Amino acid sequence: MLDAIIISIFIFAAAGIGYQGINLLSPSVLEQVSNLEALRLVFAGFSAIIGMAVGLFVQTNYRRLEKQVRSTPIDIILTRAIGIVIGLLIANLILAPITLLPIPKVLGFIKPMMAILGSVMFSYLGISLADTHGRSFLRLIDPNRIEAMLVAEGTLKPASTKLVDTSCIIDGRIEEMLNTGFLEGQMLIPHFILQELQQLADSTNDLKRMRGRRGLDILNRMQESFPDRIAIHPADYDDIVTVDAKLVHLAQEINATLLTNDYNLSKVANLQKVMILNLNDLARSMRPIYLPGDSLELKILKQGKEPAQGIGYLEDGTMVVVEEGQSYVGGELKVIVTSALQTSAGRMIFAKPQESIVSRS
Repeated sequence: MLDAIIISIFIFAAAGIGYQGINLLSPSVLEQVSNLEALRLVFAGFSAIIGMAVGLFVQTNYRRLEKQVRSTPIDIILTRAIGIVIGLLIANLILAPITLLPIPKVLGFIKPMMAILGSVMFSYLGISLADTHGRSFLRLIDPNRIEAMLVAEGTLKPASTKLVDTSCIIDGRIEEMLNTGFLEGQMLIPHFILQELQQLADSTNDLKRMRGRRGLDILNRMQESFPDRIAIHPADYDDIVTVDAKLVHLAQEINATLLTNDYNLSKVANLQKVMILNLNDLARSMRPIYLPGDSLELKILKQGKEPAQGIGYLEDGTMVVVEEGQSYVGGELKVIVTSALQTSAGRMIFAKPQESIVSRS
């Protein structure tokens, strides 16, 4: 409907201009016309055709502009509007003294031209500055409200809440990840996880008691360091027996991400469409990749299965088999990687002493 209105406005406006435009002709020409009304209608018809073409052009560009505005985030629209207003104010302040200059009437067109050019130039400058520093400016005004607005419209994605498993707390790496800032969002510790840690800490088994106390100590340190991010969730499910099942059920209820290093729990949660962050998977993906030809410093710890082989380990536990490394057992050696093998038990790297490669070459 709006498209038809836009085109109709241009058609009728152009037809009216063509109809009345006959009056601009000189009287001598009008006197030679036998049927002035027919000439007016002809001019109006041609003008209407031109108006329809202009209307179609305007309508197409209007729809394109409307689509672009709809897809533009609200913070960009707001900052660009502010940038245009500031640009126009600066242009008026700079150009105002020019209007007081004595300019001859012959050059009177200079003032409006300078006003138009200055307004366009400073408006464009204001938009450019808004695109570059707009969000910083909005955050200076009210950072919490602006970020909430951006999250609401989808420009920013909120960090998902993390539901922490017992094994992940006892492991201890979560504390280091929080300290380094790689974990975002709220950390929820369900009440039944606290109960499990307490049961472990009260266990008669020395190993379990040590693990439970370690988990409670780590949790206390995290809560002291990050009081705003560590929260205890009171939910519990008496009808669900196992802790793993409770975790998956709670994650589904609150749409949280499950943070664990339990392989079986990860598989069960994935089957139930729960987002998983497995610390073991993260550690595995962060291991350095050594390609044939790379050199590394290695301590040979023991003899290999094959004759003349030496065995060493990287910091992440990856085993390195060194050919001709038996004589270096107990010492450090610079080796060159020859190949790597991925097995079900992990990754294995094969290497040779750099000295033997250099001597052969």
